[in-house]
Amino acid sequence: MAPPSPARRGARQRAVRRIPHTGDLALMAFRHIRTCLATLLVALLAISGGAPAAAATATQAAGSYAALPASQRAVFDDLERRTFQWFWDTTPAANGLTPDRWPGAAPSSIAAVGFALTAYGIGAERGYVTRAQAAQRTLATLRFFAHAPQGDGARGVSGYHGFFYHFLDMKTGLRQGGTELSSIDTTLLLGGVLFAQSYYDRDTPQEREIRALADTIYRRVDWTWMQPRPPLVSMGWTPERGFIDADWAGYSEANLLYILALGSPTHAPPAQAWAAWTRTNDKQWGRFHGYEFLNFAPLFGHQYSAAWIDFRGIRDAYMRRHGLDYFENARRAAHAQRAYAIANPGGWAGYGADVWGLTASDGPGGATMRVNGVLHGFKGYNARGAGLDYVDDDGTIAPTAAAGSIAFAPDIAVPAVLAMHRDYGRWIYGRYGFLDAFNLTLRDPLIPPDAGRVVPGFGWVDTDYIGIDQGPILLMLENWRSGFVWTVMKKNPYVRRGLQRAGFTGGWLERGQSPARGRWRRPVRPIIPAQAGGAFQRAKAGSSSRRATRAGVVATGPRPAPG
Repeated sequence: MAPPSPARRGARQRAVRRIPHTGDLALMAFRHIRTCLATLLVALLAISGGAPAAAATATQAAGSYAALPASQRAVFDDLERRTFQWFWDTTPAANGLTPDRWPGAAPSSIAAVGFALTAYGIGAERGYVTRAQAAQRTLATLRFFAHAPQGDGARGVSGYHGFFYHFLDMKTGLRQGGTELSSIDTTLLLGGVLFAQSYYDRDTPQEREIRALADTIYRRVDWTWMQPRPPLVSMGWTPERGFIDADWAGYSEANLLYILALGSPTHAPPAQAWAAWTRTNDKQWGRFHGYEFLNFAPLFGHQYSAAWIDFRGIRDAYMRRHGLDYFENARRAAHAQRAYAIANPGGWAGYGADVWGLTASDGPGGATMRVNGVLHGFKGYNARGAGLDYVDDDGTIAPTAAAGSIAFAPDIAVPAVLAMHRDYGRWIYGRYGFLDAFNLTLRDPLIPPDAGRVVPGFGWVDTDYIGIDQGPILLMLENWRSGFVWTVMKKNPYVRRGLQRAGFTGGWLERGQSPARGRWRRPVRPIIPAQAGGAFQRAKAGSSSRRATRAGVVATGPRPAPG
């Protein structure tokens, strides 16, 4: 289905509404006390450095979906449905090329396509679309990527050596501008491709073709070619300049990259690639705002890989030495960001226990304003974050930071999502869920921002939704509620092989869940209010791998410097 018309876009602001919070005050007080006690227990466990499994259990018990009152469950039902609908409505059915952002003009982001492919399975299980509809959309997408032209030319191609360009033209599917052949964005695309391969497991012509095309796309990726400085994998390549002079080294969103590379039956790097990738992790290990963990300042670095892989109870050599797993590590990262927001060293408006979350997102770029007598400039799309590696904070909160952490830390993410929805929903929650970002400090700018809008008495609000920020919200909501995406991915033999070659042991990886078994149990479908179904350019830069202009033409380069 094509994106809504310009006339319907103009009605989006009228569709934004505050959904009032209701509920019994005594019950709310009881639940608040219970959450505080569970949070205290989790914090004590984190400080002592012990028992990540016990900490995770306490966290999940404190914030499970089933334990919420019906009025609060309805908020999450609505958010999941609207976020799914963004992928379904904005992605052309003919080629499956999900836009980087909407309603702003944008090319297709191949990473957003990976989240979309996973979204379709979630939609089928939740009853938003039929399985046949989801399979047809998936099949169109995989047919495009399987047959898209590959080659070393600067024009007329979509990829090379099995990798794809970061941004593709929405209509032709060919390279957009000077964008790079991206190893990490191809990885996120492959997350959705392999999800589709394992989810569509029925013996029908349509689903057999899905599995075959997914296999073709994955096996064709030549990871060893993308290693000009082995055993590490380069961030990318362009026909004009060759390989990017930066490799994936040190903890980030590229956990998934090395796992999928090591799982390849055709072009896998040597197993020591994982050891090389983790060799510099100690530079990022340490205590930040009361939590000791492997730091990565923007929360997307903890979310992207874990959107597809259940890291609970499985550990590589590095995490075995530190006595925790990547799931627990991400939980601590979320708690540390919340603690940072409570401390609020920058003095930004609105920060607190339930308003927190820094990650790569849009921002009020170009705006300036005096804050406590100091002239501040604000950034546009940027990898905001807070950690030992760096702090980059201009008062801009991205709801995906908290919502995408809900599977790790529901005890703090659930209250954050509910508070932002309740208190700010009138301005930041609309047709497709949360708009990408908002800034409560920027109320009276000296120079107006070059994107979004300033709401008198409230602050700056983005006007776009971004695919790679919508993706963690949707996938992690479903993993929190049911574990669905994780369950599907556990069946995939390539994922399991990659984890094993990386040295992961323990948990579900050793319990022998056969890739051929463990069919998914359909979740109970929520009742969606009628209005939820019908009322309903990130110039991607600032991720650790690259920067871009708002026009979507990417200038590749190293990860942002701390500061």
